[in-house]
Amino acid sequence: MTTHAARDLARAAVHEALRGFASEGELNSLGPDENLREALELDSIDFLSFVDRLAAATGHRIDEDDYPRLATLSSCVAFLTES
Repeated sequence: MTTHAARDLARAAVHEALRGFASEGELNSLGPDENLREALELDSIDFLSFVDRLAAATGHRIDEDDYPRLATLSSCVAFLTES
């Protein structure tokens, strides 16, 4: 799989994991470096649900130490696609 395709899949997984916390319009207008918790007003329970959904959808193990790496769309994609 190409790097571009992997990034597209990762971005789609992040959007899917955020569904229900924000409307489709809000997700589509979210900037790549905008803080997810602030922009979408995610409380700690919402954020943990997002992390669980993302881990389940991608098969990635996401530890608490990784949470800061899930701050923005860009950082989530980078985390999911790193080798």
